[in-house]
Amino acid sequence: MSRPILFLDVDGPLSPYAAEPGALSERYTTLAAPEGGWAAEGDQGLSVRRRPARVRLDPEHGRELLLLDYELCWATSWMADANRWLAPVLGLPELPFVDFGAALFQDRPDGVHWKTAPIVEHARGRPFAWVDDEQSDLDQAYVTAHHRAPGLLHHVNPRIGLRADDFGALAAFARSLGAGATP
Repeated sequence: MSRPILFLDVDGPLSPYAAEPGALSERYTTLAAPEGGWAAEGDQGLSVRRRPARVRLDPEHGRELLLLDYELCWATSWMADANRWLAPVLGLPELPFVDFGAALFQDRPDGVHWKTAPIVEHARGRPFAWVDDEQSDLDQAYVTAHHRAPGLLHHVNPRIGLRADDFGALAAFARSLGAGATP
């Protein structure tokens, strides 16, 4: 059996943008967006426009993610830029990413998050977990109706980011599928 996919959002779970000043541990590293955004020169992609001015990352999260028995995949508006700017800080290798294409930031009339359908399509019937701070019951209902394998939508509070209990829940989900994830 192949390992499940772990879809990773950045802003919220890995970079707790809503954290109170001083609330994050000293392990966090702050990256300031260069003037004009994070994109390479000449890149006018939509993913650049809605990025926060600063990104706070805990390099320990990369190690913890690599210990989980998942295939890691970016599920963020950063898309390929996550490999360029964020993976090195986290100590992660280059990861595949969900290309949100025309769905990027496009509200849906049914209230389902714009990431949900592309994530389900990217999973291609494989079990997955998705960590994000913007999921709702509508997203879970969509996954249940449109995805034939187990899918865990794991909400992470953007005030605190990923914590030990989140890693434990992800490891437990992978174990429930028969994968040998460790916390």
